[in-house]
Amino acid sequence: MSPAVHPVTLEVVRNALYAIAEEMSVVLMRSARSPLLKEAGDLSSALTDADGRLIAQGRDIPIHMGVMAFTVKEFLRRVPADRLREGDVWFLNLPEVGGNHLPDVKALRPVFAGGRLVAFAINLAHWADIGGAVPGSYVPWATECYQEGVRIPPVRLFSAAGPDREKIDLLLSNLRGREERGGDMLAQFAANDVAARRLGELVDRYGADTLTACFDTLQRASEAAMRAALRALPDGVWEGEDWVDDDGVEDRPLRIRVRVEMRGDEAAFDFAGTAPQARGPVNTTPFIACSAVYYAMKTLAAPDVPANDGCYRPLRVIVPPGTVLSADPDRPVVGGNHETSQRVVDAIFRALAPALPDRVSASGPTTSGVLIFGARAADGRWTILYETHGGGEGATAARDGVSAIRVHMSNVMNTPAEVIESEYPLRIDEHALRPGSAGDGRHRGGLGFRRVYRVVGPEATLTSMLDRRVVAPWGVLGGGDGLPFRITINPGTPGARDFGGKASARLGHGDVVLIETCGGGGFGPPAEREAEARARDRQEGLP
Repeated sequence: MSPAVHPVTLEVVRNALYAIAEEMSVVLMRSARSPLLKEAGDLSSALTDADGRLIAQGRDIPIHMGVMAFTVKEFLRRVPADRLREGDVWFLNLPEVGGNHLPDVKALRPVFAGGRLVAFAINLAHWADIGGAVPGSYVPWATECYQEGVRIPPVRLFSAAGPDREKIDLLLSNLRGREERGGDMLAQFAANDVAARRLGELVDRYGADTLTACFDTLQRASEAAMRAALRALPDGVWEGEDWVDDDGVEDRPLRIRVRVEMRGDEAAFDFAGTAPQARGPVNTTPFIACSAVYYAMKTLAAPDVPANDGCYRPLRVIVPPGTVLSADPDRPVVGGNHETSQRVVDAIFRALAPALPDRVSASGPTTSGVLIFGARAADGRWTILYETHGGGEGATAARDGVSAIRVHMSNVMNTPAEVIESEYPLRIDEHALRPGSAGDGRHRGGLGFRRVYRVVGPEATLTSMLDRRVVAPWGVLGGGDGLPFRITINPGTPGARDFGGKASARLGHGDVVLIETCGGGGFGPPAEREAEARARDRQEGLP
């Protein structure tokens, strides 16, 4: 048991820890080289204690944060603490080491005080390319993990003596856009370096014993708050399911099924009945399943409880091996990270809709809506645009859904049109709301949007990795479904063709790509929509 900490000291340390995590993300975003990081912010930061237990995180991307609750713990299973030294920065992306998919590269740094390991700083950055068969490292037709890119086990790339040039060169020599990747790697190093210095300042002020006692106290407080939040919910058993459109290889949906049991101050989530592991790249890891559960319950039960290791202790997650949520290590996983994970969230929401109708929303753009354009610059360098696309938020019991937004586990900003046109051989011809895409109801879903990309260079590759193109966003308690995603190549021409949600193709100069994102589902019967709201709909051109 840790010694008691003065409440004022605890509050100062708590705020300092969250400020450090936030500063890490700011440093990473401002010093990164790729637009995916410096503009879209596809990154996250966190701090753990010496045992890898999460103590603080930035206001970043929920799917990253849930995974990083496991990363350091799994890292320490492979790299014992006695091998770690002051100044080390280790990199890894293996899904089986507390991970998700290969493009999400984690950098972690042990932090010492007087030779004693007291904490870890860890950040995650999505690298726009990690090798593999397709620019951008999303291979829709992959049937094994080795096609998806370079697999990085825990490897020390920096030490107190500086960067390990030989290891770094070996890694970057296998990636497209090595200059950009190298810049992003240095940004991750810089973020952890700042965190180590800030934690050192806290140790100097309060001492290592007081600091570690604060860690334990904060985790216990979050655990108690989550248990109290669960006790306020009804006891019972509920079941829900949702469907992944397809796996990119076989044209059939895959079921995600969950049984939720809430009893007192604990909740269990059993995914028995979920589809077997897939041939294509929509498999994922149990860490992602846990991340989705943590997000869902944090949202529905305890939005104000600080997220740390203690917050998640009352939640039990059961993932049968051999399913799409716990696939063999050699299965491809790139799309499972942000597509299958969000089907888990929607399955939980559907299960709990009867129990928590005032908290659960209808479905919306619960997909990252990924399009990746790859092209060579005039000097031969690869330029890779990784762009996510939101849609219409699902309606709730209290209000209509918001239009053109990202929801659930994605918290990435769009890349501005001006940046795309200056950095890539593309032009944005249109960016507008998609009329008629929302599901009707007592409260309507939000509208999706349209975005048109035109290739202005000699050629480019296009890869899609998204869901909600076949299985539409569903309404709740009588609300209508939203329209699904649609991607069209060269719309309005004799050669127009529909493009799949998990596909790749080569484009030529002048080719046009139109993506129309999904609308949100409605909430409640449409007949109950107020006359004033109907009049407002007509003014906005809605049916």
